[in-house]
Amino acid sequence: MFRLQGSKVLAVDMTGDAVKAKNGSMVAYDGQMTFKKLSGGGEGLRGMVTRRLTGEQMTVMEVKGQGTCWFADRASEINLVGLRGDTLYVEAGNLLATDAGLRTGTTFTGLRGAAQGNGLFTTTVEGHGQAAITSDGPAVVLRVSPQYPLIVDPGAYVAHQGNVRQSFQSGVTFRTLLGEGGGEAFQIRFEGDGLVYVQPSERNTIAGDL
Repeated sequence: MFRLQGSKVLAVDMTGDAVKAKNGSMVAYDGQMTFKKLSGGGEGLRGMVTRRLTGEQMTVMEVKGQGTCWFADRASEINLVGLRGDTLYVEAGNLLATDAGLRTGTTFTGLRGAAQGNGLFTTTVEGHGQAAITSDGPAVVLRVSPQYPLIVDPGAYVAHQGNVRQSFQSGVTFRTLLGEGGGEAFQIRFEGDGLVYVQPSERNTIAGDL
């Protein structure tokens, strides 16, 4: 159902089914479609309250019908992720669209766990289906294995999936080496067996510099 047209436009072919997408991300459609704005990015009251507490602004719309919809977000690169009953953890601002059958929610990631504007929570996507995530530049998918933990700058982190444990450790970031950082820098450490999606540019983060 999900396919890319180029690297920056997502096409979703629908035959009466639905897709959830970031509000304002649809750029075109054909056929017969209905649109509904959903409150909050998570399921139920808990998701709405969590996002309000953390200041997350993630307005989601549901598109349903027959035809094709095209989605894009500020010319960001789009990456397709297939889920087979597992969970994808993704920064809220990087989640573009999901199959309507996938469940979305939030999970607490720690005291230094997210980029500026995303509070202390990461968005979760679980179930069977497809999700589309965005990145600033083409995302790189890195493998985490029990023998080789992965250390990621929080400004470059986009998402992860698999049996992966996430923790935070003090460290030196590239910005600190350049003299642009102030305070204590730290990094995200991933251990276990799974995949981590990183982007080839760094957003400004609360997480990277405290």
